[in-house]
Amino acid sequence: MASFIERMCLYLVLVLSVFLSITQAVDRSNFKTCDQSAFCSRQRAMKPGQSSYTALLETLELSDSHLTVQLLNNNNKVLLLLELYRLQGNMTRVKINELKPIKPRYEVPDVLITDPPTELMSVVAQDEHRVVLSLGGEDWRLILSAQPFRLDIMEGPQVLLSLNSRGLLAFEQLRIRKDTKSQTDTEEAGEKEDTEKHDKEKVSEREEEEAEEEVDQPGMWEETFKTHADTKPNGPSSISLDFSLPGVEHVYGIPEHADGLRLKNTDGGDPYRLYNLDVFQYELFNPMALYGAVPVLLSHNTHRTMGLFWLNAAETWVDVSSGQGSSEVPQTDVRWISESGIIDVFIMLGPRPNDVFTQYASLTGTQAFPPLSSLAYHQCRWNYNDQEDVSAVDQGFDEHDIPYDFIWLDIEHTDGKRYFTWDNNKFPQPKDMLQGLLDKRRKMVTIVDPHIKVDSSYKIHTEIRSRGYYIKNKDGGDYEGWCWPGNAGYPDFTNPEMRKWWASMFAYDQYEGSMENLYTWNDMNEPSVFNGPEVTMHKDALHGPWEHRDIHNLYGFYVQMATAEGQIQRSGGLERPFVLTRAFFAGSQRYGAVWTGDNAAEWGHLKMSIPMCLSLGLVGISFCGADVGGFFKTPSAELLVRWYQAGAYQPFFRAHAHLDTPRREPWLFGPDNTALIREAVRQRYTLLPYWYLQFYHAQRTGQPVMRPLWVEYPEDIATFSIDDEFLIGRDLLVHPVTDERSSGVTAYLPGNGEVWYDVHTFQRHDGAQNLSIPVTMSSIPVFQRGGSIICRKNRVRRSSSCMENDPYTLYVALDSQGNAEGELYIDDGHTFKHKTDKQFIHRRLSFTANSLSSSDLSPDSQFPTASWVEQVNILGAQKPDAVTLTTDGGESSVEFEFDPDTAVLTLRKPGVNAGVNWTLHLR
Repeated sequence: MASFIERMCLYLVLVLSVFLSITQAVDRSNFKTCDQSAFCSRQRAMKPGQSSYTALLETLELSDSHLTVQLLNNNNKVLLLLELYRLQGNMTRVKINELKPIKPRYEVPDVLITDPPTELMSVVAQDEHRVVLSLGGEDWRLILSAQPFRLDIMEGPQVLLSLNSRGLLAFEQLRIRKDTKSQTDTEEAGEKEDTEKHDKEKVSEREEEEAEEEVDQPGMWEETFKTHADTKPNGPSSISLDFSLPGVEHVYGIPEHADGLRLKNTDGGDPYRLYNLDVFQYELFNPMALYGAVPVLLSHNTHRTMGLFWLNAAETWVDVSSGQGSSEVPQTDVRWISESGIIDVFIMLGPRPNDVFTQYASLTGTQAFPPLSSLAYHQCRWNYNDQEDVSAVDQGFDEHDIPYDFIWLDIEHTDGKRYFTWDNNKFPQPKDMLQGLLDKRRKMVTIVDPHIKVDSSYKIHTEIRSRGYYIKNKDGGDYEGWCWPGNAGYPDFTNPEMRKWWASMFAYDQYEGSMENLYTWNDMNEPSVFNGPEVTMHKDALHGPWEHRDIHNLYGFYVQMATAEGQIQRSGGLERPFVLTRAFFAGSQRYGAVWTGDNAAEWGHLKMSIPMCLSLGLVGISFCGADVGGFFKTPSAELLVRWYQAGAYQPFFRAHAHLDTPRREPWLFGPDNTALIREAVRQRYTLLPYWYLQFYHAQRTGQPVMRPLWVEYPEDIATFSIDDEFLIGRDLLVHPVTDERSSGVTAYLPGNGEVWYDVHTFQRHDGAQNLSIPVTMSSIPVFQRGGSIICRKNRVRRSSSCMENDPYTLYVALDSQGNAEGELYIDDGHTFKHKTDKQFIHRRLSFTANSLSSSDLSPDSQFPTASWVEQVNILGAQKPDAVTLTTDGGESSVEFEFDPDTAVLTLRKPGVNAGVNWTLHLR
């Protein structure tokens, strides 16, 4: 009994500390700086200079697929193996590993969608100092310099990128601890003769190699942070490599950080940290690690965009240093430092932004094509109390005429934080609740976290334990830590058999009370361990043969993977999943959506939601959003309204709030604010056809849905640092109001010679200017690009599914030459039949020579639709004498009216089906 009481006291202290921490800003002391991380401090102590590595060109071997050459560390005589690959699509892959490690080093699996196809490399010149390789074409060269080792990628005389030009390559080889060698030798003496001979030779070789090494530094073999000890049975194993980018001043990416879009110079401060952590109420403008880690960095200038993908799942720090190069031109140097693993980096050579997106997508895949309903509005809080509460909130949306598609349940819906269960007192009839939502064509999301309550009566726990699927501690027992249920085990999602079993738990006969309109939220999957170092798992925990330090940043990726697969399997492979995750890695885009975590009801957090989602889009994760209103604290009515207005134009649109905050359903702030929120949400619903089209393209090409202006205007320097406005696709520019009591904003409209139309007033503005815009509380500054056609559904109903067969209104925004084009995409909105059976409509809309036409972009696909074209608004038009419609059925006249004040021509009720060929002639 005493033991139980002690454990409960510990639990209460932990929970209390969690709640206390959320009432104020993040406690930085809970999280390491580089100086407190032994490997980061050790590596960063290295200063730029001549590299200690020499490329032994006499060992060079060139095959059809790649080149290998040995690298010698002149200080300790350890040999590394360098592998170079020329990949299809204008990419180069560089791998560096120990030539003869005493045990294998971790190489990240499952992130690449395939083994990247290679292209032939050829040697075009070679001498004792260097080798020159062709990368295709006459101008593309890779120069491998021997001493010191260095790689340069050239286009003609121009250096695009240099590797190890600052001499910061460092590779801590695995080795046997000096004070344990005699014991190791004794143990080996009893083995078979051939094994004994081999091992003695290896030990002897290591002793010779280490003869010139410095004395072991603190933190190499064990490390303590606060009260947490990290044993390091493999010893020091960190890696480092620098890249120089001549002519580059702007670099982006490496999310997730609560910082501006453009990465800052880290000289004199901490590097950017990539280490998935549960950070309560994170600070802004800080390089601290957050919930996700995507080790992809993009560089951009007026001539070229490139990317670096550092494929390593261990804790990683990234230094960014901007300044002048040797020839007085701008240069940015980037240094990557990881705790373990190997160097495996993909250099994506662009040259245009869209080329880099395509190149990265070819490696890690594209954004999963979500169900259309998941692009609509989501209502969430921690927690809706019970079934009656859910019903009342649902009814409240109808009573106040505000559409929504998903209502969410947080951890309190479960039976004592036992996931895949329901609290029988609060949710006694979950299927009745779900059926009530289904009757209104709405859906629900429940949370399923990857910490499992240790309870012998809990089926999920007993199954995982009996199958041996839990992560192990360093001593071989099941790893346990504290989280929401109290004592919890952590499933080893790196194990394919564990993922397969987890997926099977989403079957309707396993997840009791679930139905086809129930979807999933994976939270706390960094993983979060309340009593662990930095609120996460001990690095010496074991996933099979690998330490947690090797795979940490992959854990959330695998949780979302298994959950998404479970949703697909439960429908027999027919239905697209929807899974939201907090932790993520490169490739997570293949499995669903992410959000920016536990933000606060502060104006700064509203502002920061824009660059945070823009950064994620640049590295493949388009389905991003922030908790509308802020998770912690209580927003003012003004802040809440402004956040709804901003959130309505971000990819993932969900309101969410902390348990201790006052209720904030959209109708609780007075009728005026309710009307403003209603209008923002309705704007989202009218634009769902356009959002859906952008996600269709994202899953085909890898292009971001929400994108910085420089992606579409790569030569316009004025766009390079803008992160308070953004584009949705190519054709909508949004500048949310993110300042308190704002009476105006200044939006930059890009494009010399282009025109932009205010989507609310239809006023026309020239591009390449800073436009001052007066704003009131109802203002959401949004502009449509001249030369575009956007399809909307203006009949807003209670949910997106209720709008399935509703008609379209086309907004044709003419450019300065009087032309425009766009697309329309339609499918069933929720299955994979668009892929498996080619059941979709994809049409090209074109306005030229005073005619608007719709033509088929996919003649081999088919899909019946009841939707039709209800209205066409042509912006920047002139008044015609007549308008006629031509279809296969003949020609007919169309009613129209022209507003000379706004230059808008409105064509009423063409009445043509959205899936057929037609032409409207303006005469």
